[in-house]
Amino acid sequence: MSVLRPARAVLAGVLLAAFAALTVTPVHAAGDGDGGRDVGDVRTTYPARGTAHLGMGVLSHDGQQGDPSGGRADAVQTEGVDVSGHQGNVDWGALWNSGVRWAYVKATEGTYYKNTYFTQQYNGSYNVGMIRGTYHFATPDTTTGATQANWFVDNGGGWSRDGRTLPGVLDIEWNPYGASCYGKTQSQMVAWIRDFVNTYRARTGRDAVIYTATSWWTECTGNYSGFGATNPLWIARYATAVGTLPAGWSYYTMWQYTSTGPIVGDHDRFNGAYDRVQALALG
Repeated sequence: MSVLRPARAVLAGVLLAAFAALTVTPVHAAGDGDGGRDVGDVRTTYPARGTAHLGMGVLSHDGQQGDPSGGRADAVQTEGVDVSGHQGNVDWGALWNSGVRWAYVKATEGTYYKNTYFTQQYNGSYNVGMIRGTYHFATPDTTTGATQANWFVDNGGGWSRDGRTLPGVLDIEWNPYGASCYGKTQSQMVAWIRDFVNTYRARTGRDAVIYTATSWWTECTGNYSGFGATNPLWIARYATAVGTLPAGWSYYTMWQYTSTGPIVGDHDRFNGAYDRVQALALG
């Protein structure tokens, strides 16, 4: 018995160590690709990289005020939709028959993701007669604005003067994978955006549309006003009216007004008649 007791103690110690190794949760930093961040004993879970889309943070940050379907402006507006990989194959014929005349398709995110449904969505919208374009979901914490603009153009974000292709969109909004402003100061964020839009213009000859929400723009750029003279604004607001616009823009070009529209959830209005959509496509 005196010989066996030490052996049993050693075995018990080994088993306890193994159990502890299996049950300890590793600590990761935000943005390391594991989908979360550990802060003390609380773990914050983030979605997988590549799953972001236009307006992903609108409801959680700005909410939805009123019924936007009843908030159409007096001026003529033209219905549109925006889609990404999470919609899969889209019924473009049904959308066309419902009155949708333009569409934006997610092409890329960061420099690590390309929409796997891009061909069906981009070509499908074109084939039913829509004017369509593409957008890039920005991740300013991963690579430079110029690098992401080049990735976007090289993977579906280009433009042609065919009257059916809208200029590319920079989707710059809340970070779904970590801190809202991607760890950047307001001046750093402005510089990142400038880097992207300048590179996009150099590559395509067009000024990129900027998609954002006023609350995010105010928090993360200090409500910077320097892009309003060159870059069309696509505003995100799920309400009966767009409300206050970011500084520098006296009007919006497009408005994402709901994430619960028919057929495809994300519906938009172009601030003008169909010929104005055509004019933006032609540049």
